[in-house]
Amino acid sequence: MTHGDGTRDEGGRTGRSAVPPGRHAVVVGGGLAGVTAALTLADAGVRVTLLEGRPRLGGLAFSFRRGELTVDNGQHVYLRCCTAYRWFLDRVGGAHLAPLQERLDVPVVDLDRPEGRRLGRLRRDALPVPLHLGRSLATYPHLSLADRARVGRAALALKGLDPADPALDARNFGAWLTAHGQSARAVEALWDLVGVATLNATAGDSSLALAAMVFRTGLLSEPGAADIGWASVPLGELHDRLAREALDAVGARLRLRARVTSVTRAADGGWDVGLPGESLHADAVVLAVPQREAHGLLPDGALDDPGRLLEIGTAPILNIHVVYDRRVLTVPFLTTLGGPVQWLFDRTAASGLREGQYLALSQSTAQDEIDTPVAALRARYLPELERLLPRARGARVEDFFVTREREATFAPAPGVGRLRPGPRTKAPGLCLAGAWTATGWPATMESAVRSGVGAAGAALAALGRSRAMLPDFLGEAA
Repeated sequence: MTHGDGTRDEGGRTGRSAVPPGRHAVVVGGGLAGVTAALTLADAGVRVTLLEGRPRLGGLAFSFRRGELTVDNGQHVYLRCCTAYRWFLDRVGGAHLAPLQERLDVPVVDLDRPEGRRLGRLRRDALPVPLHLGRSLATYPHLSLADRARVGRAALALKGLDPADPALDARNFGAWLTAHGQSARAVEALWDLVGVATLNATAGDSSLALAAMVFRTGLLSEPGAADIGWASVPLGELHDRLAREALDAVGARLRLRARVTSVTRAADGGWDVGLPGESLHADAVVLAVPQREAHGLLPDGALDDPGRLLEIGTAPILNIHVVYDRRVLTVPFLTTLGGPVQWLFDRTAASGLREGQYLALSQSTAQDEIDTPVAALRARYLPELERLLPRARGARVEDFFVTREREATFAPAPGVGRLRPGPRTKAPGLCLAGAWTATGWPATMESAVRSGVGAAGAALAALGRSRAMLPDFLGEAA
């Protein structure tokens, strides 16, 4: 590894950069958006400094130690259609550590049946769209025959919508589903099953534009678009350790525990980035921080209406972690109906657990439980796990703990699209990145990476440098 200024050639080696010392970009924020922006700028030959206030990279997709376990703060997955995040994994050398399913297959357990728990599956066949899901929906036991037929008609209507149409942003997805014949059961057993996990909101609280984007891209674009991938190692391996190595390899300077306090215009037309006791000069700055933090750092005049950033709501995600003394879940993951458990994942191998099994419950739309005491959550969820997993009924709970992200995502409410700014501001050389910016995607790892590339492209334009090194998917995101 090399330190200081460097550029990477096709063989992955590093060499001294020909970039003049004055051509310097500062990226504020070391989440996926910031890391992506820094890597993209460095790949284009710009001298980069990445500042992160925490002692690690990864933003809200990170890992920590708990005893002998390495724990992710929450379960994160991606889909085959997430071309930007897949590029990121390739770029940091981690694609093999977050494999995709060969073919979409989601076990769905309904606990609220008179005859007891019932298993259904959402999976695809090797057929063109929309036939790839035809057999799965035709045999899906959690919907009536009439509901299955109406779901197909609604899906075709959804495919005909344009998510970029501003009029869709103001409309409510739940109301649209009702108008297209979707029963409450169909919403629960299908539309919210997918939408809550991807949007972090129920259909009734979601923008039709964002919902249309999710379902059209994930289920109605390519047969394999919705195949699911997830990390087989702790997220910190991908988003922190490998990201640091990639930054180091291109000569990007990384400073952790570096809390930025101000961004101001310099006399020479560049930017001064303030930190406690010092200031860094830059020709371009990328603010890759949450919207409220960005609002506090933006200089006057950078946006026509900076107050809009404060109107972007947030939504929490609650993650419940349970360690059993034995194996109780026999599949990598499943999702449920008829109970509070949403998505349940086996994280045993990734965490380093040697005996027993470690399960992670990912609970989106957790507004009602995000501040519930651990003891109360334990009293509620352990019986639910026993109801869901017969093998858990005689198992001993070795550990039970909770991680909470109170502002995990932006809220995808109707009208949010008009509040999300693009990467360019009115201040030359000052750019914005983050999953909350106008990527067209909900608040996902995919949106974060796309925003980082978009912000890097805007910064390159401000620096008068070529955008030829930008990844191919930028055109899709623009």
